[in-house]
Amino acid sequence: MGVPQPAFYIFKCEQSAPPGMPKPSCVNADTQDLFQHLAQTLMQKGIMGTVQPIRSSCMFRCNVGPVMLVEPGHVMYSSLTKEKITEIVEKHIIGGEVVKEYVIPEELWDAPITPADMMKQMGL
Repeated sequence: MGVPQPAFYIFKCEQSAPPGMPKPSCVNADTQDLFQHLAQTLMQKGIMGTVQPIRSSCMFRCNVGPVMLVEPGHVMYSSLTKEKITEIVEKHIIGGEVVKEYVIPEELWDAPITPADMMKQMGL
């Protein structure tokens, strides 16, 4: 028997913009320990083996960061804090209920588009 696959993958943006950059950053002095908090919460709940936290680079939603993407489900959470992360783990990851008030606004996170459809839109 092999090692079971995780039930969830959580991609946490860890992009840090250099000083002077015009765009906001998902990691700054106030948010630098959010990934650590996510990992510690998963460990404290005893679910680290079934939930895989992954440090990601930019997910291009800088204006509503810090953000993280939960798969499966393609759910992006925005404007994260430690308290929000704890609640997301408890309600979404353990309880199975998306925490809708923390989900990125629809106008910033439209339905997915396939690469083939994107190419058609671009006339390629």
